[in-house]
Amino acid sequence: MSYAHTLVPVEESATLRRTVAHAVDSAIEAADGDARITFASVLSADSTQLPGSELEASAEDLLDRIEIWAEEDAGDAELTIDTVILGADEYLFSPQDMARVIGAHAVSTGVDRIVLDPEYDPGAGQPLLEPLKSDLSGDDRFDVEEAPVEHPRRSARIVAPSSASRFIGTFVLSFVFYQLIGGFAGLFDIVTGAATALIAAITLSQVTFSRRPQLVGSFVRLGRWFVFAPVLLWEILIANLQVAAVILDPRKSIDPRMTRVHAAVWGVLPVTTLANSITLTPGTLTVRERGQDLYVHSLLPVSREGLFDGGLERWVRFVFYGRRSMRIDSPKDRGDAEVLQSPEDGDDAGGEDA
Repeated sequence: MSYAHTLVPVEESATLRRTVAHAVDSAIEAADGDARITFASVLSADSTQLPGSELEASAEDLLDRIEIWAEEDAGDAELTIDTVILGADEYLFSPQDMARVIGAHAVSTGVDRIVLDPEYDPGAGQPLLEPLKSDLSGDDRFDVEEAPVEHPRRSARIVAPSSASRFIGTFVLSFVFYQLIGGFAGLFDIVTGAATALIAAITLSQVTFSRRPQLVGSFVRLGRWFVFAPVLLWEILIANLQVAAVILDPRKSIDPRMTRVHAAVWGVLPVTTLANSITLTPGTLTVRERGQDLYVHSLLPVSREGLFDGGLERWVRFVFYGRRSMRIDSPKDRGDAEVLQSPEDGDDAGGEDA
């Protein structure tokens, strides 16, 4: 079958380069005459959706790089290469939303084939490829195929060497968790908890910890967690009252905005802890994490002020790095907090510094 115009949705992935090469080669082979290919970057719901924003600029950089790859792969063949950013002017949340936008662009530009990267995922927050492929395949105005490219082999080490510290750490964590769930009901729970923890330690100790736990350091950090827990519960309570006050008082209004905070925490676990703590407090929702950059949707001005003041960030640093780390300035004082967009500013091009 011949195809005149091929569309390829793109996002950073391990198979992107191979997908581009396959799409270019197959577009040239399948064309009756001049071939045309369009590479499309789709901005998902957790993007800032602002012209000239960091995420849109990142998409443009990616498309520029892909265009160079495509020109190299095409060689002397007649191939028209286009790039486009989709979804910058609307809120895309699900695979169905993305399929609708991609399909509409395909129909409006005369696309007769869509090629999907097998690891395509623009960050919609849920498994994307199969539902996207299914929705697009329901339109008979174009064909949909998955690029037949090899997935790179992942050789990351999963099983760590056995050690007494890993065994003891897994046993203690499992035993404490069992008792918390069981409610410390008595001797029976202690015995069954110990047996369960022993089985967990024997079977899982080599995959539970990526690094060998340090006994003293682990107990110190656990103690800090017990200090942090009531602080987090207090923040959750205050945030609930603030949101409830707005709901119950019709004179008060909400002011939803997308914000970005460059957090002064380092490592996967500290960043994840901070992101989840922000989400647990009503009025703020972490919608995306990129390194130390957290994209947070804030519902109320007071929620935004608390986020920029860095209270939770300061306590997360305390848990992982100790008391001295709490002296670091707040995101607002560091210039690491920014208001990106409100729903009413969909066409605004600029951000507002905090």
